Amino acid sequence: MRHTLPTTRAHPSLRYTLRVSLREFFFENFAADLEYHPRRAALYLVLAVAAAAFWFFSPAETKFTATPLVFALGALTLLTKGIFVLRRSSEGLGLYESDLAALSHPANRKQLPSLPALAAQILQDFGAGPLLLWPLLNVAKDIDQSWSDPPRLHVFAAGAVLFLLGWTIRRLTTAT
Repeated sequence: MRHTLPTTRAHPSLRYTLRVSLREFFFENFAADLEYHPRRAALYLVLAVAAAAFWFFSPAETKFTATPLVFALGALTLLTKGIFVLRRSSEGLGLYESDLAALSHPANRKQLPSLPALAAQILQDFGAGPLLLWPLLNVAKDIDQSWSDPPRLHVFAAGAVLFLLGWTIRRLTTAT
């Protein structure tokens, strides 16, 4: 009598659905709000400079501890997001001059989201820095051999907490 082991593989359509929803999750959280918005870009760039200043003006003995590194990596993501939000999108491609002028009319400009939603998005984007860029600490360790023990886990955990807190607040503010 031949015994066959039960297979634990998921049905192919389930794997496809999981991949699509995971892709949609990442798109929604990282790239869905990258449309051209100069006021929001200015806010992101100012906050990036402020976060980088926190790291830059930290005392030398604490500059490479977890908290200043979280601010440095968060500043990188805020700066990147500010640059992407500042660039013009393809909204005006293929339009006549009159349509393009109507698109840039003050009445048609995009408004900033509500303050809680904007704060949650900024917190989520700030937390994405340490969450996604913590491997840069390994590169920094390779460059500076005197840095023996970078706080990788602390930086990653702080980024994960900030990202999830921003994500949760964002979900709560858009659900109402």
